[in-house]
Amino acid sequence: MFVRVGRAEIGRLELLGSLALQLQMLVLSTGKARNPNLLPAARKSKYPGQSVRAIPMRILTVSRKRSQGVQLLVEEYKEKVRHYCTVEIVHIKSNPKNTSDIKAQIEGEDMLVVQNVRPEDLVVMLDEHGRDIGSKEMAELVGDAGRTGSSRLVFCIGGPYGHGAQLRARANVAIRLSSMVLNHQIALIVLLEQLYRAWTILKGQKYHH
Repeated sequence: MFVRVGRAEIGRLELLGSLALQLQMLVLSTGKARNPNLLPAARKSKYPGQSVRAIPMRILTVSRKRSQGVQLLVEEYKEKVRHYCTVEIVHIKSNPKNTSDIKAQIEGEDMLVVQNVRPEDLVVMLDEHGRDIGSKEMAELVGDAGRTGSSRLVFCIGGPYGHGAQLRARANVAIRLSSMVLNHQIALIVLLEQLYRAWTILKGQKYHH
């Protein structure tokens, strides 16, 4: 029996396959592949079983419309993070000035990003030249943020040409998720997954796939 598959469905399956391959390459490139079920027991957190403030999180991402496959993964991990704290994803329009000048594009995106940041926010900029951190360090970052007087923990994912001068001056911390340059959609998925993993480490809980 043959089942006729439409072009839209074929495209969706190809996209999901591509995303899975890119995520697999990311794990292999870091050389840090581990059994996630061993993480909470193997790694001692600074806050084992302690009460950590559920600091609200906001993710600012400069991007175009997400694909359906990416949206499914984003929603899955966003719901997991929401078991521990509120999380909001704000999409900043890429190239708001519709210009062919790269510098002007960066400035336009930069202005919109900074407008979505409050003075009392703790701002984490995702940047290819940022500090390398692992899952344990991400957990410590979240835990430390909860102990400050910051109103929110804000993560910023830049556009195709990176971040502008205003955000670089405003950011409290600059980190990178991988030595590889990640597509902004992949970066968003990886960030959400790592935030969920961070909370399981902080709470001393088993990581649920």
